[in-house]
Amino acid sequence: MCKDVFFIGVDVGSTSVRAALVDVNGHVLKTSVKELQTWKPKVDYYEQSSKNIWENCLIVIKNVISSVNPNFIKGIGFDATCSLVVLDKNCNPIAVSESNNDEQNIIMWMDHRAHAEADLINKSGHEILKYVGGKVSLEMEMPKLLWLKRNLFLKWPEFGYFFDLPDFLTWKATGSLSRSLCSLVCKWNYECAENGKQGWNTSFLKEIGLEDLLDNDMQKIGSKVLMPGEYCGGLTDDVAQTLGLLPGTPVGTSIIDAHAGGLGMIGTQGEDIDKKISSRLSLICGTSTCHMAVNAKPIIVQGIWGPYYSAMVANMWLNEAGQSASGMLLDYVISNHPAGIVLSSKYNTGELRKHLYSLLIKMAHEKSLTDMNLLTKDFHVYPDFHGNRSPLADPTMKGMIVGLTIDSSEEKEIALLYLATLQGLSYGTRHIIDALLLAGYEPFKSLLICGGITKDPLYVQIQSDVVGLPILKPNEKESVLVGSAILGACASQYFNNTTDAIQNMGGKAQVIKPNTEIKLYHDKKYNVFLRMFQDQIKYKAVMR
Repeated sequence: MCKDVFFIGVDVGSTSVRAALVDVNGHVLKTSVKELQTWKPKVDYYEQSSKNIWENCLIVIKNVISSVNPNFIKGIGFDATCSLVVLDKNCNPIAVSESNNDEQNIIMWMDHRAHAEADLINKSGHEILKYVGGKVSLEMEMPKLLWLKRNLFLKWPEFGYFFDLPDFLTWKATGSLSRSLCSLVCKWNYECAENGKQGWNTSFLKEIGLEDLLDNDMQKIGSKVLMPGEYCGGLTDDVAQTLGLLPGTPVGTSIIDAHAGGLGMIGTQGEDIDKKISSRLSLICGTSTCHMAVNAKPIIVQGIWGPYYSAMVANMWLNEAGQSASGMLLDYVISNHPAGIVLSSKYNTGELRKHLYSLLIKMAHEKSLTDMNLLTKDFHVYPDFHGNRSPLADPTMKGMIVGLTIDSSEEKEIALLYLATLQGLSYGTRHIIDALLLAGYEPFKSLLICGGITKDPLYVQIQSDVVGLPILKPNEKESVLVGSAILGACASQYFNNTTDAIQNMGGKAQVIKPNTEIKLYHDKKYNVFLRMFQDQIKYKAVMR
């Protein structure tokens, strides 16, 4: 391998833009990060600025290549959240809500304004919905586009281009209006079926009232569709000059951020762990958590998105599940507790979690318990505070807490709340696995895990204990950035194919093994978890 070959990975997450300089072995040599601005004009509205995002992309890229000969940069890859970018007919930002601030031209993935529109689309019962677990999510793009048409109908004719955020980034870099198959099949109801049929489904768009998106050869939503990592163009002269890179530097077709994490991890190797990629479930854990499974054959799973062809790994079918709030939920339950407010003023996030961990150890010792998990015998958290993405596919689900007491020791109470929330998130993973297995997946042999929450070792261990499987945690901490860099490597054609790039850049992993002695306890708590969502559904029926 050549020591003078590097790739750039750019990741646009929910709160920040990051870039990395990555070598041919998948080692991240340098990173840079810039925080993003987010507006919350109403409850469940989340908006960002494409101008703010792109400017920060340029800054972080320049930071990571500042001491590198531009001749050695062979490719660039972009990933981003599946947020909707809206431009006018002159390719300028245009407002996406009644605020009329054109700076706010992105509806974020987590925005839940399009509830009624998602319901309307789902009532159509169109055949294409089988590829999203039977129901389109209000976090996807078609409900959001329909919301714009119904609620900003006077401005609708002014909208000229709609991009998934990852595709917007490659357009800014290269000028290419191509779209990624990953974004389109996962979030835009673009058809890529097992019978080989591919394209925008005309009858679906007509039935939901968005047939005008087909005008002018689908100019607004894209007609040229490429595989993730496929060469989509070279850096334009202007962008190259701004960055100090060579014009024409290859740029890979983009991918969704969670899928980049899956791509960066899927080739990871751990001792005595099955290397077959279809035996692995990937968890990309950040503000939300995505659960990625790939299979050689398409498997339809009720309540879980997919199967999507070549959306992450070439020629494999992807099923995508997830939790709408995971890291966000942990932050919420801690920061909204009286003790959490006090502790947050003393500790940063990592130190706070360590403090709660030490409290749990102390409490378990005081009660002569063999494992701290036993502390929550009578304390249960159902974690769908921001709705259920999978496998219930019900955005109206709410969080639940059972076991609150009048306890003067607030720190002990918040420690229990923290532990029970970690457990609840892990039971959500198990619920997803059960749905995959019921639909026809072979039993998984391991979990792969990356993302911000994985810095918390208790979260990782509990996930392993609950599902009874070993977890591979990549030694390279930035799997998402490695995944986006793999896209740049594929575009550069340095490797023979995507599989070759994955295997060479995947790296090694630490193996976390489950504690089998606590499995029966978690089985019981998992049964409580199942009863909690079933009871909530009954409560809704009573109140109806």
